[in-house]
Amino acid sequence: MTRAFFQRLGPHRFAPTPHTGGAWSATEQHVSPLAGLLVREIEAERTRRDRPTLLASRISVDILGPIAFSPFEIRVDILRPGRTIELVQATAVVDGRDTVTARAWFACVEDTDAVAGGEPERLPAPNALTEWPLSQVWEGGYIASIDMRPIGIPQPGRTTAWVSTDVELLAGEPVSELAAYIGLVDTANGIAVRQEPSKWLFPNLDLTIHLYRQPVGRWVGLDTTVVFGRDGQGVTNSVLHDLDGPVGIAQQTLTVRPREADQLTVEAPTSARA
Repeated sequence: MTRAFFQRLGPHRFAPTPHTGGAWSATEQHVSPLAGLLVREIEAERTRRDRPTLLASRISVDILGPIAFSPFEIRVDILRPGRTIELVQATAVVDGRDTVTARAWFACVEDTDAVAGGEPERLPAPNALTEWPLSQVWEGGYIASIDMRPIGIPQPGRTTAWVSTDVELLAGEPVSELAAYIGLVDTANGIAVRQEPSKWLFPNLDLTIHLYRQPVGRWVGLDTTVVFGRDGQGVTNSVLHDLDGPVGIAQQTLTVRPREADQLTVEAPTSARA
């Protein structure tokens, strides 16, 4: 098996490998690596168009339906071009249907070191921590690829952990540290489950990431809290880290409901993701 989440089939066409297998359904892709690929293609399009050097500030991913385990195309559009601020959108089109969109705001680089501050404390490094098998809770090829190292014992609705993978995002092609990092962030909803996934469904409808520093390295630190409301809604909140410290925050909107005995798959608009 190719040790990559995706293989390129053409200029804008890709195929998922079994490593993208979803956590909620074996017939769907997990959204996390696809989010990373969308960011990779956004960066590639900006390079092709010789856009100004800007930094990613916010990346929002919306899941429009189940992500079928099929080849797909990615369409990239620069929605708001600019020299100091730019908004770019990438859409994954699976089986002829817009399935996942990612919008990224980019902003100019400025020296603000003199006024920087307010970030939380950094996390203990992962090299001294013990791997915890996330596959005890979730199924799927994506979860099987994850190296998870919790800080303390994972608790229902509250876990701090490092996650990483040795599976490359796109077979044989360079990928930025940003795209590789974003390709792991959606794991957050799976590390601090409040209820057993065999009894309750709580897939996320979106993923929104705000960055105040560009992440580096192969490790993603997730300081995560999951809240379920009383009317079928929930939110997963994470403070994001790399080995140098905090880099930003991420939120995921959850749809929460009992898992009926005869309910074998998650219906649209949700998809296979932890």
